[in-house]
Amino acid sequence: MLYKLRFFPKRLIRGAKTPPEVSGPAAAALISAGIGCFSMMSAHHLADTSKFLDKIVWSLGGWIPGSHGDDHAWGNIGSYSGKETILLVTWLLSWVILHSVWRDKQIKANTLFSWFLGLFVVATIMTWHPLFPYLRLM
Repeated sequence: MLYKLRFFPKRLIRGAKTPPEVSGPAAAALISAGIGCFSMMSAHHLADTSKFLDKIVWSLGGWIPGSHGDDHAWGNIGSYSGKETILLVTWLLSWVILHSVWRDKQIKANTLFSWFLGLFVVATIMTWHPLFPYLRLM
Protein backbone atom coordinates (compact mmCIF):
# COMPACT_ATOMS: atom_id res chain seq x y z
CA MET A 1 0.00 0.00 0.00
CA LEU A 2 2.67 2.52 0.97
CA TYR A 3 4.61 1.59 -2.15
CA LYS A 4 1.69 2.73 -4.31
CA LEU A 5 1.37 6.06 -2.49
CA ARG A 6 4.69 7.36 -3.75
CA PHE A 7 3.31 7.29 -7.30
CA PHE A 8 0.12 9.11 -6.31
CA PRO A 9 0.78 12.53 -7.88
CA LYS A 10 1.86 11.00 -11.19
CA ARG A 11 -1.30 8.92 -11.39
CA LEU A 12 -3.39 11.97 -10.63
CA ILE A 13 -1.81 13.93 -13.46
CA ARG A 14 -2.47 11.16 -15.98
CA GLY A 15 -6.15 11.10 -15.08
CA ALA A 16 -8.64 8.28 -15.41
CA LYS A 17 -8.44 5.72 -18.19
CA THR A 18 -12.15 6.17 -18.78
CA PRO A 19 -13.15 9.74 -17.92
CA PRO A 20 -16.83 10.48 -17.30
CA GLU A 21 -18.85 11.32 -20.39
CA VAL A 22 -21.47 13.46 -18.62
CA SER A 23 -21.19 16.08 -15.91
CA GLY A 24 -24.69 15.68 -14.45
CA PRO A 25 -23.79 13.60 -11.39
CA ALA A 26 -20.94 15.95 -10.42
CA ALA A 27 -23.19 18.97 -10.95
CA ALA A 28 -25.85 17.35 -8.76
CA ALA A 29 -23.34 16.82 -5.96
CA LEU A 30 -22.02 20.38 -6.03
CA ILE A 31 -25.31 22.21 -6.46
CA SER A 32 -27.03 20.13 -3.77
CA ALA A 33 -24.38 21.27 -1.27
CA GLY A 34 -25.30 24.87 -2.06
CA ILE A 35 -29.01 24.06 -1.71
CA GLY A 36 -28.32 22.54 1.73
CA CYS A 37 -26.43 25.62 2.93
CA PHE A 38 -29.11 27.96 1.61
CA SER A 39 -31.84 25.93 3.32
CA MET A 40 -29.97 26.02 6.62
CA MET A 41 -29.70 29.79 6.53
CA SER A 42 -33.35 30.10 5.52
CA ALA A 43 -34.33 27.87 8.46
CA HIS A 44 -32.13 29.98 10.73
CA HIS A 45 -33.89 33.19 9.75
CA LEU A 46 -37.35 31.61 9.94
CA ALA A 47 -36.60 30.24 13.40
CA ASP A 48 -35.40 33.68 14.40
CA THR A 49 -38.79 35.23 13.61
CA SER A 50 -40.77 33.54 16.38
CA LYS A 51 -40.38 31.33 19.44
CA PHE A 52 -42.92 28.88 18.01
CA LEU A 53 -40.91 28.28 14.80
CA ASP A 54 -37.72 28.10 16.85
CA LYS A 55 -39.19 25.25 18.93
CA ILE A 56 -40.27 23.40 15.77
CA VAL A 57 -36.79 23.71 14.27
CA TRP A 58 -35.22 22.68 17.58
CA SER A 59 -37.45 19.59 17.76
CA LEU A 60 -36.17 18.45 14.33
CA GLY A 61 -32.65 18.26 15.73
CA GLY A 62 -33.49 16.58 19.01
CA TRP A 63 -31.66 13.43 17.88
CA ILE A 64 -28.27 15.19 17.91
CA PRO A 65 -26.33 14.74 21.18
CA GLY A 66 -26.14 18.02 23.05
CA SER A 67 -29.32 19.42 21.54
CA HIS A 68 -31.16 19.43 24.86
CA GLY A 69 -29.54 19.35 28.22
CA ASP A 70 -27.63 21.19 30.89
CA ASP A 71 -24.63 18.88 31.00
CA HIS A 72 -21.41 20.90 30.87
CA ALA A 73 -19.60 18.10 29.04
CA TRP A 74 -22.06 18.01 26.13
CA GLY A 75 -23.32 21.55 26.29
CA ASN A 76 -26.56 22.76 24.82
CA ILE A 77 -26.44 23.71 21.15
CA GLY A 78 -30.16 24.44 21.08
CA SER A 79 -32.05 25.03 17.87
CA TYR A 80 -28.85 24.95 15.82
CA SER A 81 -29.22 21.16 15.90
CA GLY A 82 -32.49 21.47 13.99
CA LYS A 83 -30.87 23.79 11.46
CA GLU A 84 -28.11 21.22 10.94
CA THR A 85 -30.77 18.55 10.44
CA ILE A 86 -32.55 20.68 7.85
CA LEU A 87 -29.23 21.19 6.04
CA LEU A 88 -28.52 17.46 6.07
CA VAL A 89 -31.98 16.42 4.86
CA THR A 90 -32.23 19.03 2.09
CA TRP A 91 -28.68 18.32 0.93
CA LEU A 92 -29.29 14.58 0.66
CA LEU A 93 -32.77 14.91 -0.87
CA SER A 94 -31.68 17.49 -3.44
CA TRP A 95 -28.64 15.36 -4.30
CA VAL A 96 -30.81 12.30 -4.91
CA ILE A 97 -33.35 14.26 -6.95
CA LEU A 98 -30.81 16.17 -9.03
CA HIS A 99 -28.73 13.04 -9.60
CA SER A 100 -31.74 11.12 -10.87
CA VAL A 101 -32.74 13.98 -13.19
CA TRP A 102 -29.23 14.76 -14.47
CA ARG A 103 -27.78 11.23 -14.51
CA ASP A 104 -27.31 11.14 -18.30
CA LYS A 105 -27.12 14.86 -18.99
CA GLN A 106 -24.25 17.17 -19.78
CA ILE A 107 -24.46 20.30 -17.60
CA LYS A 108 -22.66 23.37 -18.91
CA ALA A 109 -19.78 24.57 -16.77
CA ASN A 110 -21.20 28.11 -16.65
CA THR A 111 -24.52 26.83 -15.33
CA LEU A 112 -22.83 24.63 -12.73
CA PHE A 113 -20.48 27.35 -11.56
CA SER A 114 -23.20 30.03 -11.48
CA TRP A 115 -25.59 27.99 -9.35
CA PHE A 116 -22.86 26.60 -7.10
CA LEU A 117 -21.27 29.98 -6.45
CA GLY A 118 -24.60 31.82 -6.30
CA LEU A 119 -26.10 29.55 -3.64
CA PHE A 120 -22.99 29.71 -1.46
CA VAL A 121 -22.68 33.50 -1.82
CA VAL A 122 -26.34 34.01 -0.89
CA ALA A 123 -26.02 31.62 2.08
CA THR A 124 -22.89 33.45 3.22
CA ILE A 125 -24.55 36.85 2.89
CA MET A 126 -27.48 35.54 4.92
CA THR A 127 -25.12 34.98 7.88
CA TRP A 128 -24.59 38.73 8.08
CA HIS A 129 -27.41 39.80 10.38
CA PRO A 130 -27.38 43.55 9.69
CA LEU A 131 -28.93 42.71 6.31
CA PHE A 132 -31.95 41.12 8.02
CA PRO A 133 -33.11 43.51 10.76
CA TYR A 134 -36.72 43.30 9.58
CA LEU A 135 -37.13 39.63 10.48
CA ARG A 136 -38.09 40.28 14.10
CA LEU A 137 -41.69 41.04 13.16
CA MET A 138 -43.56 38.57 15.37
